[in-house]
Amino acid sequence: MTQFDLQSRQWGWLVLFASLTTLICCALPIFLVLVGLGALSAALFANLPFLIFFARHESWLFTLSGSLIVVAAWVLFRPERVCPPDQDLARQCAIAKRWNKRLLWGSGVVWIVGFASARFSVLLFMLLGR
Repeated sequence: MTQFDLQSRQWGWLVLFASLTTLICCALPIFLVLVGLGALSAALFANLPFLIFFARHESWLFTLSGSLIVVAAWVLFRPERVCPPDQDLARQCAIAKRWNKRLLWGSGVVWIVGFASARFSVLLFMLLGR
């Protein structure tokens, strides 16, 4: 496995971690309150102080994680990225590329859900009159 393959794999995990932090800090508490588990959400924030840090800095968190997803997409889809000519390495490269695409799309979906939950849920509740 080449150094480039290792760097690509590290980008994928970093992007997934960053998008999951947005989901944990913003979408999960909103979802818990929505389904009637507000006490559980309060208990999570009381017992896990890092969630408060994420919630207070959610704008920076969304900006950083969104930027990482964009950079990962550029790394994955840039035109000069090709698999090696060796048949075994090309097969491994194709498998890694397929998994990287899945990670990227999954991270993008998680980021969009977290962003929509954090930014649009208050507007939606106001429109519904709650």
